[in-house]
Amino acid sequence: MLDLEVVPERSLGNEQWEFALGMPFSQAISILQKHCRIIKNVQVLYSEQTPLSHDLILNLTQDGIKLLFDATNQRLKVIEVYDLSKVKLKYCGVHFNSQAIAPTIEQIDQSFGATHPGVYNPAEQLFHLNFRGLSFSFQLDSWNEAPKYEIPHGAMVKRMHIYTGNNLQETKAPAMPLACFMGNIFAECVDVLRDGAGPLGLKLRLLTAGSGLSVMADSKVRYLERSIFFGDSCQDVLGALGSPHKIFYKSEDKMKIHSPSPHKQVPSKCNDYFFNYFTLGVDILFDSTTHLVKKFVLHTNYPGHYNFNIYHRCDFKIPLVIKKEGADSQTEECILTTYSKWDQIQELLGHPMEKPVVLHRSSSANNTNPFGSTFCFGLQRMIFEVMQNNHIASVTLYGAPRTTSQARPESSASSH
Repeated sequence: MLDLEVVPERSLGNEQWEFALGMPFSQAISILQKHCRIIKNVQVLYSEQTPLSHDLILNLTQDGIKLLFDATNQRLKVIEVYDLSKVKLKYCGVHFNSQAIAPTIEQIDQSFGATHPGVYNPAEQLFHLNFRGLSFSFQLDSWNEAPKYEIPHGAMVKRMHIYTGNNLQETKAPAMPLACFMGNIFAECVDVLRDGAGPLGLKLRLLTAGSGLSVMADSKVRYLERSIFFGDSCQDVLGALGSPHKIFYKSEDKMKIHSPSPHKQVPSKCNDYFFNYFTLGVDILFDSTTHLVKKFVLHTNYPGHYNFNIYHRCDFKIPLVIKKEGADSQTEECILTTYSKWDQIQELLGHPMEKPVVLHRSSSANNTNPFGSTFCFGLQRMIFEVMQNNHIASVTLYGAPRTTSQARPESSASSH
């Protein structure tokens, strides 16, 4: 049985790990994977058709705990303990719920020092006792005529919630705690820069938690702005974003190693390679011969997609140029975001797209993909990968065909 410390408005955890409000979804998953021998039978709950309308939930069924993540920013919003018989709980190091200690109103009063009465909800038949960032719900089913003004003696806690602020109904996921940065850089938002023909590059607003040598040396979040463009070199990108989490070589010639003399392959036969920035939700493809940027991939990290939880959500904005039919033949701009749906985009364009390319991913080890195919549509040097619920799974941006004599865009010089 888990033995956990409750910190109101902050976290639930022990000396090895903690679920902290504001923690990204992927970090909570990492904790569960690391401790999978102790924390078992975890469910991921989400809405398949409308993933933005319901919280993304991790249900620790064996431990009676639910972690509710904001559907948009995918950070931890509420920690709910819904079965107190499956977990031990303490506050300031002293247990208020265990096999030996029942979580009665008297016990909660003793541990937390209630300063105001509970609030009765007749619809739920529950009394709610609220503190800042923490609330307890008491079950009243043993009383026929429930008193409406105070919690009866011996009433037991049915549920506990940890959240930010004073109101559970209105709470929002807080900013990511410093402890969750772990040396990584995160993107608050990513703007696609473009001209009339198509995309030119990305402008990223980045978050980082200081760079001091000791933990306390520079313990605050810093904001940086960086721009990267098609035709930028590896060094430009490393200077702007730092090292990638992973470098992935495209697999057109996985069989190269089996050739008679792989070391004698001519340079043009090298593979293009990706820099994967998982915490930014961005991949950058470099040409194998020039080592210049030729493609960007932005990931939306929707549940129900094959790549879910590999990348953090990239919160992007892409200006689309829409040509209006008529005598003036004017163009109009609209902004497409991570949360736009494909049918809305098609309506704005005012004409049906060409037939999509169907993309069916599967791993080589296990050739089944439970999430089904996605559909790829091309538009203004961009490829939109669309899920069956009409949400965008990823956007791939291509640079204009360029000659080697072309210089980088002027605006990029000032951003380095």
